[in-house]
Amino acid sequence: MSSPDPQVRAARNHSTPGGSRGPVVAVTGAATGVGALLTERLAASDEVKQVLAIDERRGECDAAQWHILDVRDPAIADKLRGADVVVHLALDLDLGSDAAARTAYNVRGTQTVLTASAAAGVRRVVLCTSSMVYGALEDNELPLSEDAELRATAEATGVGDLLEIERLARRAPRAHPGLNVTVVRPAVLVGGTDTALTRYFESPRLLVVAGSRPAWQFCHVEDLCSALEYAVLEKVDGELAVGCDGWLEQEEVEELSGIRRMELPSAVALGAAARLHRIGLTPSPAGDLAYTMYPWVVSGSRLHDAGWRAQWTNEEVLAELLEEVAGRHTVAGRRLGRKDATAAGAAGATVALLGAAAVVRRARKARRRV
Repeated sequence: MSSPDPQVRAARNHSTPGGSRGPVVAVTGAATGVGALLTERLAASDEVKQVLAIDERRGECDAAQWHILDVRDPAIADKLRGADVVVHLALDLDLGSDAAARTAYNVRGTQTVLTASAAAGVRRVVLCTSSMVYGALEDNELPLSEDAELRATAEATGVGDLLEIERLARRAPRAHPGLNVTVVRPAVLVGGTDTALTRYFESPRLLVVAGSRPAWQFCHVEDLCSALEYAVLEKVDGELAVGCDGWLEQEEVEELSGIRRMELPSAVALGAAARLHRIGLTPSPAGDLAYTMYPWVVSGSRLHDAGWRAQWTNEEVLAELLEEVAGRHTVAGRRLGRKDATAAGAAGATVALLGAAAVVRRARKARRRV
């Protein structure tokens, strides 16, 4: 592992205008989403000396020093020289992405960033996955501790990638002695995000699987950024779960949202979701449904013990989410145009999709008989 040159060491020891001796922080995925918000936040902080922003295009934060490249490019090691901390946020979790290409980008990108960080003499890497890695299971404790076993499977959108990133995070300190890795796991993320879980609230009816016991916990992107800043400034480390305090029961969500439920037997809901995804009518695999059926609420005790507090409540985040999705129409994870949604109606839209799946299935059987 190469060590920083004398100029870099001098830069690290140089005081900021505010008198602090803060770290040099590199942020990948800095042009959009959470990466852009964190870059702006860190660039404005008196506790951070400098922000190195890395993305495939330039973002809007003029206070950061920009490097334009793909995070899978080994040349990123040169761009990270002089950084004390790297926050890796260049992940593709888009519902519309090809699954194989998405996994290749997420896993290879994380591998490259970890290896490059070690080679550049970075002392800490902060990764961001999701509390989904704990799994949504009927016997989950309420809430889960950070040390709870990661029992998720790769059956939900992007969760397989996140589990692999978690494995890379655990192996990295052994492969690269001296490299500290912190993993931040947000609950349902809200604030300019588009996921299978935020699309759940775009539906004309909230699908409830009979016999399930969902518990909803949200995380606003502003709270995620403040938690990431805590990790950057080494106020807390290890595996960190982040979300609003407490959770909402399904009945509370329905009352607050004003959206009525549509209850289906488990076999019907899961079977239909699997068929619709298999024939390409919806972007969400059946595994996504588990996260609307069973609890995966986290305590966030490590952040709380370090003095961090969520600034948003679950009720406030849900209200913002409902405002964001107003006017969108989604059934079984699939976005419909306004005309489609109006013509199909509420429950009728679901019936139409289920009917389409049945028609395709019958057509396939007919072709096999010919």
